[in-house]
Amino acid sequence: MKPALLALAFLASAAIAQQPPLPPKGEPTNAQEAAAQKAVKERMLNEEYQAVVAKLPPDQQAWELVLQQNLGGFYLPIHQREKVAGKSNAWDFVQDDPKLPRVLLIGDSVSRGYTQAVRKALAGKANVHRAPENCGPTANGLKKIEVWLGDGKWDVIHFNFGIHDRVTPLADYTQRLEQLIERMQKTGAKLVWASTTPIPDDAPKNQTAASIVEHNAAAAEVMKKHGVATDDLFVAITPHLAEMQNPNDVHFNAAGYDFLGQQVATSIEAVLK
Repeated sequence: MKPALLALAFLASAAIAQQPPLPPKGEPTNAQEAAAQKAVKERMLNEEYQAVVAKLPPDQQAWELVLQQNLGGFYLPIHQREKVAGKSNAWDFVQDDPKLPRVLLIGDSVSRGYTQAVRKALAGKANVHRAPENCGPTANGLKKIEVWLGDGKWDVIHFNFGIHDRVTPLADYTQRLEQLIERMQKTGAKLVWASTTPIPDDAPKNQTAASIVEHNAAAAEVMKKHGVATDDLFVAITPHLAEMQNPNDVHFNAAGYDFLGQQVATSIEAVLK
C-alpha cells in the first residue's frame, strides 16, 4: 500500500477509536427516541391497566374512571402501575360498610401520604375515602369540590389546603377557605381542618417556612369563625421533623406518615364521638 493510503488508513482507524461507544441496545440516542420509547411504555401500561379495570365490578370501574379524569399526568401513571401490580394505594376503591360512618380526606400529597395509615387506624370504625387527586391549592378546591364531594353522604370531612397556597395572598386564601367551608357545611358533615405541616426554606421553589406559619394563623381565624374543629398537624409533627421529614423536602418518610395518620385518625374519632 502506498504511503499516502497508509496514512489515510491510520487516520481513519484513529478516528474510529476515538468515537464514543454506541448506547446499549434499546437505550435512546436522542430526545426524540426517548419520547417515542416513553410513549410506547405509557401505552403498554395503559393497556395493562385497562385490562385490569375491565374485570372490575361496575361501581369500581366507575371509580377508576373518576381517577382517570382527575389524577393527572403525574399521579395517574403511578396509580396505574400499582393497580397492575395489585398493590394497594391511597386511591383504592372503598367498599363501604353501611354500619360505619363515611369520612372524606381532602388534601395534597402529604394527605395522600397518610391516607392509608388513617384507614388502618380507623379499620372497623369508619369508611375512609379520599378525594380523587392531589387537591392542590384553594383555587383548585373551588373548581373541583363538587367532584370530590360526589353524591354520597359524608359524616366527617377532614381537609387541608396550604403548601400549594404558600404564595397565595392571605386575603385570597381566607376568602377561598370561607367559600369551601360554606359548601362543605351544606353536606351536613362535621368538618375538621388540618393545619399545614412545616416546609423548609427553598428559594428556587419559592417557598419559605414562614409562609406556612402565616397561612396557618390566617386559617385558624377562619376555622374559629365557622366553628370548625382543628387537627393541628403542624404542632404535632414539628418536634419530630429531624427523624420523620425527608431532608430538604415537604414530604415525610414512612414513620412520618404513620405518625400523621394516627393524629388524623384521632381527630376524626374525636368528632365522631
